[in-house]
Amino acid sequence: MTVTLSRLRWWHIAELLPIEQDLFGDEKWSAGMFWNELSSGHFYLVAEDEDGRVLGYGGLAVNADEAWIQNIAVRRDAQRQGIGRRMLEALLAEAERQRARAVLLEVAVDNAPAQKLYATYGFEPIGVRRGYYQPSNTDALVMRRD
Repeated sequence: MTVTLSRLRWWHIAELLPIEQDLFGDEKWSAGMFWNELSSGHFYLVAEDEDGRVLGYGGLAVNADEAWIQNIAVRRDAQRQGIGRRMLEALLAEAERQRARAVLLEVAVDNAPAQKLYATYGFEPIGVRRGYYQPSNTDALVMRRD
């Protein structure tokens, strides 16, 4: 399968919503949240297959010299094919391009595969946000890479 990464545009948002629903359920982002991210000028990528079908997306917000990975999501039927890794690498490259000295993210404490991926890229746990994900009240592990 050929996968292309490109900038997320407003017309992609409708295709993100079913992925959000499937992966995150009641904790999914709304269309308005994605619109807000784009209107704020944050850097978002979309992964598409050769037919233009959205397979995943990821976002980065940079403020001064600090960057936050907002999200990385890959459709269940496209997982374990390196798409999340490619998006993470592209987000890290953008953080470097924007001269961020640190990149941070939050990940559910029960999402061991994502934590393992982030650790392979030098992210280290620095704290926990209790009850961060709502309505499940799941804690978030905060990870940082300098």
